[in-house]
Amino acid sequence: MIFASVVFALFGGALLAWTGVRVRRREPVAHGVNRVASATVASAAGTVALALGAYCLSRL
Repeated sequence: MIFASVVFALFGGALLAWTGVRVRRREPVAHGVNRVASATVASAAGTVALALGAYCLSRL
C-alpha cells in the first residue's frame, strides 16, 4: 500500500507541476485540444492522483 501511495503522489505532483509550467509559458498542454480544456483535465487528473495517494496513506 505504501508503494501505491508514493506512486500516486509522485505522479499527481509531477502532472500538476508540468501542467503549471506549460500554462505559465502559454504552451499547449495537449496538441490539437483547446488549451483551457486540456489544462483543466490535466489538473483534475493530477488532483485525483494526489487524493488517491493521500487516501492510500491514510489507510495504513
